[in-house]
Amino acid sequence: MSEMRFNVTVREEIGKLFRMKVVEVKGNKKGALSEAVEEAMILWLEKHGTKIH
Repeated sequence: MSEMRFNVTVREEIGKLFRMKVVEVKGNKKGALSEAVEEAMILWLEKHGTKIH
């Protein structure tokens, strides 16, 4: 599986809340933020009609 790197800008409040929730749900392990962002991207794509295999 190949990977991509993204550099995005979000509102500070949203970023802080997201990071805190990621640590709460997934712990402070390496890659937890990437896992959560990928999960959010999949949900967004599915919401807008794109099926993910």
